[in-house]
Amino acid sequence: MLKTDLLITLVAILFVGCAEQSSTTTKSIDNFEKPLQEDILIAINRARSEVRDCHDGLGLVGPSQPLSLNDELYNSAYEHSNDLAYSNTFAHEGSGTEYDITGYDKGRRSLFFERIESNGYLNYNIVGENIAGGQQSIDEVMEAWLNSPAHCANIMNSKYKEVGIAIVVNPDSEYGIYWTQNFGG
Repeated sequence: MLKTDLLITLVAILFVGCAEQSSTTTKSIDNFEKPLQEDILIAINRARSEVRDCHDGLGLVGPSQPLSLNDELYNSAYEHSNDLAYSNTFAHEGSGTEYDITGYDKGRRSLFFERIESNGYLNYNIVGENIAGGQQSIDEVMEAWLNSPAHCANIMNSKYKEVGIAIVVNPDSEYGIYWTQNFGG
């Protein structure tokens, strides 16, 4: 079952184009106030409490049970957001540079589930990841994720029980603000 759920998640990421970037072309992060994980969790759980169509071919989904925060998932999300911000890349694969800690240790680019496992989240049945770049607020990033079929499906997936959310800001990078959600169950 683990391999099936993981394969489904990987296929969704690879074929749906899960990398969501802000449509804003200017990068003004001077007034950006990094929200707390708890505030983002409230927004995620608010979305999960509704019935919605993610436009992923599965029809209406939800409501789903609220998620709780998990430190290992936060650490893996932080690792990836930091890698994106400081390697100035944007993908679910790590950069393979010194900022991609898991990948660098393996001598290659990391995969999202490897970062999750290397940060101590083990014995799971399913894991997933959403990333975004450039969004200035929780509302803006949630709107982008919920309007993307693969991201929305991750947010609404009732098999997920926990989440870690990390934001890293680097004004010298292309998107300036990098958001990562890592889900597990």
